[in-house]
Amino acid sequence: MASTTHFQLTLGAQPLADGRSHFRVWAPRRRTVDVCLHEPGGLRYLPLERTAGGYFEGTHPVPAGALYKYRLDGGDTFPDPCSRFQPEGPHGPSRVIDPGRYAWADKDWRGLSSMKGQVFYELHLGTFTPEGTYAAAAAKLPLLKELGITVLELMPLHTFPGRYNWGYDGTTLFAPCAVYGEPDDLRRLVDAAHRLGLGIILDVVYNHLGPDGNYLAQYSQGYFNPKYPNEWGDPTNFDDGEAAGPSRDFFAQNACLWIAEYHFDGLRLDATQSLYDASPTNIVKELVEKTRAAAGRRKILLIAENEPQDVRMVTPPERGGNGADGLWVDDFHHTARVAAVGRSEAYLMDYCGSAQELLSCALRNSLYQGQYYQWQKKRRGSPLLRTPPEQVVFYLQNHDQLANMLRGQRLHQIAGAARARALTTLLLLLPQTPMLFMGQEFFASSPFLYFVDHKSELQKLVQKGRNDFLCQFPSACQALQQEGYEAPIGEEAFRASKLNWSEWDAHSEARALHADLLRLRREDPVFAAQEPSKLAGAVLGPHALVLRYFGSGQGGDRLLLFNLGTGLDLEPCPEPLLAPEPGKIWRLLLSSEHSRYGGMGTPALPGEGRVRIPGQTALVLTSTEEKTA
Repeated sequence: MASTTHFQLTLGAQPLADGRSHFRVWAPRRRTVDVCLHEPGGLRYLPLERTAGGYFEGTHPVPAGALYKYRLDGGDTFPDPCSRFQPEGPHGPSRVIDPGRYAWADKDWRGLSSMKGQVFYELHLGTFTPEGTYAAAAAKLPLLKELGITVLELMPLHTFPGRYNWGYDGTTLFAPCAVYGEPDDLRRLVDAAHRLGLGIILDVVYNHLGPDGNYLAQYSQGYFNPKYPNEWGDPTNFDDGEAAGPSRDFFAQNACLWIAEYHFDGLRLDATQSLYDASPTNIVKELVEKTRAAAGRRKILLIAENEPQDVRMVTPPERGGNGADGLWVDDFHHTARVAAVGRSEAYLMDYCGSAQELLSCALRNSLYQGQYYQWQKKRRGSPLLRTPPEQVVFYLQNHDQLANMLRGQRLHQIAGAARARALTTLLLLLPQTPMLFMGQEFFASSPFLYFVDHKSELQKLVQKGRNDFLCQFPSACQALQQEGYEAPIGEEAFRASKLNWSEWDAHSEARALHADLLRLRREDPVFAAQEPSKLAGAVLGPHALVLRYFGSGQGGDRLLLFNLGTGLDLEPCPEPLLAPEPGKIWRLLLSSEHSRYGGMGTPALPGEGRVRIPGQTALVLTSTEEKTA
C-alpha cells in the first residue's frame, strides 16, 4: 500500500533498513539535544546535530522497538513530541516504531469518495466495549455494518495521562494511546473496517493540548500563541512569527500520519473556530490539501466541527473556502433537544423546539445564518442555504451533548421512547448526513458522562471546572449547589459510560427501527437521492410538520408526517403538500409507533384524503395507484 501514499514523516524517530534510526526534533530554544536511550543496562546518550531552522537531527544505531527520550541542554529528559508510541503513557519513554512492518490487507480499498449516502457512527474506544480495546471494537463492526452504518468516527486517540479520558486532553499527538492496544492493533481495526466495506475516520484535536504530559513548551514556546483566547488552555500557533512555520508543519504532519500510516479515511477536526489563523492560507485549508495528498489514490473525507457553523469550512478553495467535505451543525440537535425535553436553558436559550425550527433545519441546513444570537449577544452563523445537504452533519446525540446533561442520559430516557422514535425517523430520512452516537441504535441504558483520570490536585480542579460549566444550566446548577448532587468525573463515570452489549438483543425493537430507516434511506430511490430541490415542507401545527419528497417516474412521492404534540386531525386540510398525485393515494410505509419498534401501534389512515397524525409519532407514506372498482 506504500505506493499509494505520498507522505513520509520527517519528525521523530525514523527506523532505517540497516538497524539504525534517524532522529529529528524542533527545539530552537535549546543549545544541545541528545537521544537518551533506555536500555537494560541503564541510560545511553547519543548527540544530535543542530541544523537550520532550530532543528536537531542525526542517525544512530538504534533499532525499532528501542525506548528513548530527548535530553535537553544536558539536563532533564522528555518524551519525543513526535513519538509514534508511548507504551508507559505521556510521561514515559518513547518507542521507535516501524510503520512499514505491518502487512496491510486493504490494497483494494479506495476510500470514501463522497459524503452522499454516508451514515456516521461516533464511538469512544474505551467505553464502546467492556474490554475497551481496538481488538474488541473490531469484533463489533459486523453488527454496525449490518445495521446500515457506513463510516465509523473514533473519538481522539492521542496519548493522554491516566487510565481513561475522552481523548481531548491528548498530549503526545502522534502516538495512539497505549491503553487501547499497540499501534498495529489500531491498524488491524482499520483493516477490519475496510474488509467489511466500512469507512473509518479519526477525531483529531489541534486547537490545544491537555494540561498533564504536555512537553511541547520544553522544546519551543512557538507551538503556542497566547494572544488568542481559548477556554481549554493556550491555543496553538499557526500565524505568529517565524515559529508559525515549524508549528504548522508539526500539526500538518500529524494529520498526514493518521492518513498515511494508519489508512484512516479522513479526519474530524475538533473546534476549528479555535484554530486561530490570520495567515493567507488558513490552517484548515492546508490540512485538507496535505492530507488529500498523503492519501494518494485513496479518497478521504475531512469534517469540521465549527461552533459558528461557518460555511467557509465547506466552500471549495477556488471560491475562497477551506475545502472540507462536511460540517457539524449543532442547530438541529439544539432545537430537537428543546422539542423533546421542553427546556431551553443556557446555550439552548435561542431555540424553542418548534415544528418551524425543525422544518427550517430540514430545508435550509441550519437555523442561525447571521441573525442575532442572545446567548452570545452577537450575530451567529453564516449562509448555509445553498450548501449541498450531504455536507451538513446532523445528530440527536453526540459525546458533548450527552455529557452536557447533568446525568449524561440518553434521549429516550429524558424525552420518552415515543418522542425519541419520532425524532429518529425525522433525522434518518432528512437529506443531511446523519450521525449516531454509540448505543443510540439500541436505546442503550448507559449514560455517557465526562470522565478523566488525573492526579489528585488536577482532578479536583477539573471537577470544579466541570461543575462550573454545568452551572450554566440553571436546573443543573440547582442540583449541584443546592440539592447535593455530585457529578462524577472519575472511574465511576468511566465505568458507567460503558455500553452493555446484552442490550443489543434485549432492545431489538429500537435496533429494528434504526435498521429499517437506514434501509429506506439507502434503498428507496426517493430518500436516497438527498436532493434538496425535490423536498418541500410545511408547518401543520406548533409541534407538527410535513415533508414532501418528490420522486420521478413511476416511483411516486414520499410523505413524512411528524408530530411531537398530541394527536392532530387535519380537518379542514388546506395544505397542498398533503394531496397525493392524481390517481394515487397515500399508503403507509413506516410508523415510528409500530409495535415492531416498541410502539403502541398506529391507527389506519382515515382515507378520503383526510389526514390524522397520532401524537409523538412520525409516519412515512408513499404514493401508490388508487384501486378502482
